[in-house]
Amino acid sequence: MARVVFDEERCKGCELCIAFCPRKLLVMAEHFNAKGYHPATILDQEECNACTYCARMCPEVAIEVYK
Repeated sequence: MARVVFDEERCKGCELCIAFCPRKLLVMAEHFNAKGYHPATILDQEECNACTYCARMCPEVAIEVYK
């Protein structure tokens, strides 16, 4: 099973990962990180196929995908 891990403190809320997720599993969290941004999060880990598009698009290198 794939697992996507976000470093919420590095996320600046640019939403590039959301735009490039082919399964539309990513959203912005309701809470804020220490920098005042809504970090990205995944809706359903089990639906993720570990394509890594989100991690490759992240300019802050805040996403890790484990297969």
